[in-house]
Amino acid sequence: MKKIGLLSDTHSVLDDRVFTHFASCDEIWHAGDIGHLELADRLSSFKPLRAVYGNVDGHEIRAVYPQHERFLCEGVDVWLTHIGGYPGKYAQEVRPTIYLNPPKLFISGHSHILKVMYDKRLNLLHINPGAEGLYGFHKVRTLVRFEIDGSEIRNLEVIELGPRQQVLKKEE
Repeated sequence: MKKIGLLSDTHSVLDDRVFTHFASCDEIWHAGDIGHLELADRLSSFKPLRAVYGNVDGHEIRAVYPQHERFLCEGVDVWLTHIGGYPGKYAQEVRPTIYLNPPKLFISGHSHILKVMYDKRLNLLHINPGAEGLYGFHKVRTLVRFEIDGSEIRNLEVIELGPRQQVLKKEE
């Protein structure tokens, strides 16, 4: 059994409570828009990290993390990406592969909208953990924690970190 801490769209902001909420996790998965390599380094020095780059991530992050990562965790085929869409509205780039060879667990970020949806047509679970960071239009910062035991995905928890704070630019 593996316990997974899942986050996305940190945009260079890492709330220290992530470490408390993910203390019991075996791995951390980041679904892109990391922001700075130092943030990924902080996570990977805490727990094993699987991550993909997002559309705002620069060349340093893209040199370390792939755009898509497909892997087995326990007995579950997992596909982790940043821009993936969701059941019924998969992103154009993933559409051919997801319909020909669907994973059991499809994780994407990008929208900043927390979603956990089951796709009956493809027999897969889709998770978008929402956004942990301060940038974007989301109202509440979220994380997701769940377990993979053999071929089962279970005990999924949504963790709310609180409202997204407005980031004010200094006037010049």
